[in-house]
Parts: sequence; structure tokens; C-alpha cells
Amino acid sequence: MTSNSDSSIARGILLICIGVFAISINDMMIKRLSGGYPLHQIVFTRTAIGIILSFIILHFEGGLSLLKTDRPVLHILRGLTLVAANMTFFASLAVLPLGLTTALFFVGPLFITLFSFLFLGEKVGPLRLGAIVVGFMGVIVMQEPWGGGSDYGPPWLFALPVIAAALYASMAVMTRALGVKSTAAALSIYIQLMFLVVSSLFYLAVGQGQIDPGPDQPSLHFLFRAWTWPADQDWPFFILIGVCNGIIAYCITAAYRMAPSASIAPYEYVGLPLAIFWGWLIFGEWPTPAIWTGCAMILGAGIFVFFRERKKGRVIAPKRPGSRVG
Repeated sequence: MTSNSDSSIARGILLICIGVFAISINDMMIKRLSGGYPLHQIVFTRTAIGIILSFIILHFEGGLSLLKTDRPVLHILRGLTLVAANMTFFASLAVLPLGLTTALFFVGPLFITLFSFLFLGEKVGPLRLGAIVVGFMGVIVMQEPWGGGSDYGPPWLFALPVIAAALYASMAVMTRALGVKSTAAALSIYIQLMFLVVSSLFYLAVGQGQIDPGPDQPSLHFLFRAWTWPADQDWPFFILIGVCNGIIAYCITAAYRMAPSASIAPYEYVGLPLAIFWGWLIFGEWPTPAIWTGCAMILGAGIFVFFRERKKGRVIAPKRPGSRVG
């Protein structure tokens, strides 16, 4: 029994690491493409490619019959929440450094614990509440309020990945409260269909750049600029993020289905050094001392909460589609 359990945890850790590596490539590619294409076009293209992989995997899991569900409203609500989290995260990615944006998003586990305490009535002791406070103080430290503010922009830009993390945590807590039983590929397809619907509606509403405020407001410009046919040299990047999308959707979902989340969730933090590495290698970004300090506070608080939850015999991450999937 122990051997089987250890084997499942080892496979779960491997899948988490593969999924997180794919996330880091996905985020880096989207940041690279953000200078020439609107977010909803990138999301539509990568999802259209990624969903093909998910349907192939679904075929091997048992076929289209696995898409039947008696909780369609729950899937729609979860999907919309995750779409909003993705859109908010990527809007900040167009302006903020990759490592900084990723670090701010990692307050998600703190939100999950906080929301479980506020809305599900779960007991959270003073140590975990203190860790939550330290983590959110890390967000403030990154903004360098003592020096007139960060060079990266106003505080509301820093709020975008934090809002994304809160939306993601809301989806996670909702999943824990209501429960979702489905295969990994089916869960991925539900989410990806929602991304296709929302990005298509974006195109119908603003796809000609009707409300684009221009490059002086880069986050909004990324959201609302007009669709353009991708240049030949950019198609490999679109295909790559589509493939990454399929890998992320399956690997992280499958990992949380086969192994206890308290055992494997901390490995998602591998994404931060990867984001810092890609930011340095591709965009020439290097964190300031304040950002390093804030990163340490957020990661330290998050990992502390994970291990406290594990010690208490609880989980803070549901069996869910992975971070920023879609």
C-alpha cells in the first residue's frame, strides 16, 4: 500500500513539474506576443490548438461520453472564474516583469486558506493567519512605497496578478465546496470551451479595436487592440503555446487526481525561478532587492501554509485544472 502511494506521489510530482515548466513557457511566449496581438486573439488561438490535444487524450480515457455532466452550471461558473483570472493575469504580464507577475500570483494559496476560513468555516489558527499577513505584506514590499513607488508602474498594476490569484482561489474553494467528478481531459475541455466562447465574444465586441485606448495604456491596449493575422514568423510561437496549453490542462489536473494535493502542491513554486530565468534570458529583466524580498515573503508564507495544512490533515488545493489553464 505504501509503495503504491509513494509511486502515485512521485508520478504526481513529475506531472506537476512538467505542467509548471509548460506554464513558464506559455507565460513567456504570451508576454513575447503581447506587443503585436490582442490577448483574446492569443487565448483563442492557443485554446483552439490545445483543445485538440485534450480531445485526443479524452478518446483514450473513454471517449465523448465522459463529457456528460449533471452540473453544467458549476462547470460554466468555474470556467468563467478561471477565464477572468487568466485575463487579469495576462493583462499585467504585458507590463510587469515575468518573475514579478508570477510571484504576485503565488498569493493564490494564501487566498485559498483565507477564503476557506471566511466562507467555508474551516478553522485557521494564528500561525497560518500570521503567514497570510506576511505574504500580503510581501506584495506591499514589492511596490517600494517608501521610495515613492516602484519604477514598474502604479499600485493598480501590481493589483492585477493579485486579483487574478483571488479569482483563481475563488474557483478552487468553489470546487472544494461543491465537488467536481470528471476525468482530467473532460475537466480540461470544459474549461477550454469556456475560453473559446469568451475570446470569441471579445472578438465580436471589440475585435476591430473599437475601444482600444492605444499604446499609452499597455495593459488595456493588450486587451482591446484589433485582431491581426499572425506573421509567418509568429506562427511557431502560437503553436507552441497551444501545445503548452494542452500539456498544462492535462498534467496538472491528472497530478491532483492521483496524489494528495498537500504532497505535490508546493512543487508548483518551481514556476517562480523558471519565470525569473525566462524574464532574464528573453526580456533582460532582473528583480530589484525589494522584489526579491517580497518574493521570499510570499513564497515563505505560501510554503508554510501548505505544510501547516498537511500537518493538520487538510488540503488547500482541490483536484482541479491547473493554474492559468486554458
